[in-house]
Amino acid sequence: MGANTDFGGYLVERGLLADAAWARVQDVLQEARQGLAATLTGLGLLSEKDLAAALGKHYCLPHAEPQDWPLEPLSIADINPTFLSHYHILPTTDAGDTIEAILGDPTNDYAVKALSFATGKPVRPKIATLREVETAINRLYFGDAGPSDELSEVEDLANDVDRLKELAADAPVIRFVDRMIDDALSKRASDIHVEPIDGRLQIRFRVDGILIEMNGPSRDMTAAVISRLKIMSGLDIAERRLPQDGRMRVRAHGKEIDFRVSTAPTAQGEAVVLRLLDRGAVVLNFDALGFDDIVKKPFRSALRQPDGIVLVTGPTGSGKTTTLYTGLSELNQPENKILTVEDPVEYVIEGLGQVQVDNRIGRTFAGTLRTFLRQDPDIIMVGEIRDEETAGIAIQASLTGHLVLSTLHTNSAAAAIARLVDMGVEDYLLASTLRVVMAQRLVRTLCENCKEQHTPEPELLQDLGLDSEAGPFFAAKGCDACHGSGYLGRTMIAEILVIDRAMEKAIIERKTGAELEDLARQNGMRTLFEHGIQKVSEGNTSLTEVLRVTRERN
Repeated sequence: MGANTDFGGYLVERGLLADAAWARVQDVLQEARQGLAATLTGLGLLSEKDLAAALGKHYCLPHAEPQDWPLEPLSIADINPTFLSHYHILPTTDAGDTIEAILGDPTNDYAVKALSFATGKPVRPKIATLREVETAINRLYFGDAGPSDELSEVEDLANDVDRLKELAADAPVIRFVDRMIDDALSKRASDIHVEPIDGRLQIRFRVDGILIEMNGPSRDMTAAVISRLKIMSGLDIAERRLPQDGRMRVRAHGKEIDFRVSTAPTAQGEAVVLRLLDRGAVVLNFDALGFDDIVKKPFRSALRQPDGIVLVTGPTGSGKTTTLYTGLSELNQPENKILTVEDPVEYVIEGLGQVQVDNRIGRTFAGTLRTFLRQDPDIIMVGEIRDEETAGIAIQASLTGHLVLSTLHTNSAAAAIARLVDMGVEDYLLASTLRVVMAQRLVRTLCENCKEQHTPEPELLQDLGLDSEAGPFFAAKGCDACHGSGYLGRTMIAEILVIDRAMEKAIIERKTGAELEDLARQNGMRTLFEHGIQKVSEGNTSLTEVLRVTRERN
């Protein structure tokens, strides 16, 4: 049947797989306990249908037709059904002098040799998708009931898909999905979570960073609603085992709203998350985002540098990308060539060259960055520094006269420096290229219609090193305007660490994150918590909300 490397070379030669993607597959195969075909589909590099087509052409195997699938298992001594399932091989017919079988992965000839040895006859294989073979084996050998009219598994799947399409086009399903999206926009949700729980669909909106549960559809609409969302997003409704990503555009509230859609198979069924990409709702203005002069001045100063690295850190959903977009909008002038590499490109901004990462074809952060350096840019934005290779190229870009903006997932500004050193970035290079590191969070702002003055417990203030004069303090109450939450919108709190001579020396001396933070505070850095307390004293948010976001108790 041939070796893995032969088929990998075939895929690369015909442009079905990039060299980098094939190298990644080989790395995974060394650790994985599965075949090449399962690895390729599991990584999302090829669909099962495309893979089966490529395998058939490469190994000159005919494709299994509906009539080739058996209605009863073929009795063969010394063949364990678990073996058949593991190697995705299904014996179908004893033709007298040969055994006919259907394969899902012909890259490993062990299963064919074992079947030939057990029967004493040569095997004539045909090709099918992994899912088709696996489903047929489960039906024949493990007691899964087949279709009542004894159609093949392929025909049953097609009928199932057709039925789902019909259900998804029903008026009640369409009305529910439309109403769900309309409600999400009315409540200013950033995400819609659609998750199967015990046979029903749980619908939750993320509003101002907090999930709130909404009314779901009836149980009999569960599969239809999921299918409706997948059809609207251009996804394959027959594919339920692998995650899928798509986009859709909906006209609502008098404007076009884009959604990024992600599906994930769970133990209880397929879950779908829709992220609202309402470009009109994003305000790219530092003041509107919650920047004050303590943060804005050093950050803008770093953006005006001709080279170096500007980092924004924080967990997912803390507004890092919006901050970088705001900085780029100020730098977006005709004299500046700006290129970005993102995963994904959430908002398209006129005047920027924006590239989306696609690991399936080898378009990685690091590879795209190398290409950017040949495009003569002035400013480069990297959506996220994830590994040593990307960090190293970003460092080299800054050393060759480029301003590099990027994000990193760390809890504090000082921790970002320690993280980059741990990635393998040389300390002296980091000290000479890093200009500023800003850690940020988003806190909910109190609803102006219903917030009320509140006096925290004296013990809590004492534990936090505060006194009653740090206020006035306000608490959330809830009203119709804020849908009962007491909060309406969000604002940013941040700590900004400027890389001065003292900090450069500390980086070269490999100081720990805690030591770097102590030095920064001695030099006047305001922490996330301290900025949050300032927002509390200004009546913008509550002490409870600041503690929730910063997790700081003393």
